[in-house]
Amino acid sequence: MLKVSAGALKDILKGTDPIALFAFEEGLAGAAFLSPAARKSLLARAKDEGFSGKAGETVSFLASDGSKERRFVLAGLGKKASLDREGIRKAAASLYKAYKKRFPSLGFCPHTEIQASAEGLLLSSYEFSRYKKPEEGVLLTSVLVPWADARERARCEAALAKAALAAEAVFFARDLVNTAPSDKTPLSLAEAAKGLAGSGVTVSVIEKEEAADLGMGSFLGVARGSVHPPALVHLIYKPKGAKKKVALVGKGITFDSGGLSLKPPQSMETMKCDMAGAALVFGVFKVLARLKPKVEVHGYAVMTYNLPAAAAYKPGDVLRARNGKTIEVLNTDAEGRLVLADALCLAAEEKPDAIVDFATLTGAVLIALGSSVTGAMTNDKALLARLSSASRLADEPLWELPLPKEYEENIKGKIADLQNIGKVRGEAGTLIGGLFLREFVGETPWVHLDIAGTAWTDSEKPYCPAGGTGVPVRTVLEYLSAF
Repeated sequence: MLKVSAGALKDILKGTDPIALFAFEEGLAGAAFLSPAARKSLLARAKDEGFSGKAGETVSFLASDGSKERRFVLAGLGKKASLDREGIRKAAASLYKAYKKRFPSLGFCPHTEIQASAEGLLLSSYEFSRYKKPEEGVLLTSVLVPWADARERARCEAALAKAALAAEAVFFARDLVNTAPSDKTPLSLAEAAKGLAGSGVTVSVIEKEEAADLGMGSFLGVARGSVHPPALVHLIYKPKGAKKKVALVGKGITFDSGGLSLKPPQSMETMKCDMAGAALVFGVFKVLARLKPKVEVHGYAVMTYNLPAAAAYKPGDVLRARNGKTIEVLNTDAEGRLVLADALCLAAEEKPDAIVDFATLTGAVLIALGSSVTGAMTNDKALLARLSSASRLADEPLWELPLPKEYEENIKGKIADLQNIGKVRGEAGTLIGGLFLREFVGETPWVHLDIAGTAWTDSEKPYCPAGGTGVPVRTVLEYLSAF
């Protein structure tokens, strides 16, 4: 696994490892340790190699650092005027991908935005190798970022530590999502969650019998089709002096066949991803005690398979949620909102200052916003504003979608309080899902994030291979850090 750490500039220059630098189209970014003559020579050499500093470009060559010849590696940032944190992450990712099999270690002078630079390197180094042999041969495992004095050292080490925690949380979530569905039963994930206990985190598991005693009929209705029993994990991080309380609720359908409203075969191929909301909650709690935010955090991961079987719940069934509301089931493939309903009730009973839920809820959000933007719905604009601010720091975009009052009639059931899909099939599916979930949070400030488009990628992205993305773990960590 790649390690990015801080080291003294003088020690890095004494060594023989290649030194990696960023470069704009207009010239080098930073690298103040180089003399004007060395900088000029370096740029000339890069130009000879066909490097122009455009975003995504990389080049490697031998040149003088002013005292000796050594290997330099350059990564392009594009034009200065367009520089942002995401461009830095992508440039660092390009650097890692280009040279991960050429050099075992590098010195790296990122100039600015040390955290974003480290995130780009670390996140792009992810590999899911549970079912295959890991890559062999030379592999970049160590990157040293230089500091020149004590003040700079403290700033550098703090930024690198935060990037490392973010990457660890994302990797944990990605691993869970990428695991084959038969290898992640609800109870096996609950056992894995117990390993997160300690250092200020407590973990409890609500199993089938207790869920029945708690009146969680909506959750248990979905679970009826599987021989593997369901589980709801409750994690708590409670630091001393915390004055605010936040609840994170994650959908954890460990495989979604659609139930008796069976999905087409092709649509099932990625349905091991339907527990990405629960994976996000686990990823956040993996690092929460070390991040040390000054807020009490409750995590709820509600987990079951959604499968067809003789005992499976059926279109036309009526389920009763923990808050007493009855739900007419018209489509068993709209199961995520049913399991979340009971988890949201539990979360609201804790009387938190905010509830944020995460769910791969609707294919409609992918049609509306694509695979790079998460849909957000809320009953509290101020809460969404804080989450949106965190998402901008993480460069994991959110886009608010409305919860129109005139659509509320669409979730009213004919023979029950609610129905689990809208009355007009195929219309405003994401908004209908949000309106349904709002019925279970009471007056608590709440944001629903539909991550059906962003939690998974079919193709490689700049710092994420195909598969689970871990979005928006970094946004949540930024949000909690702001307390």
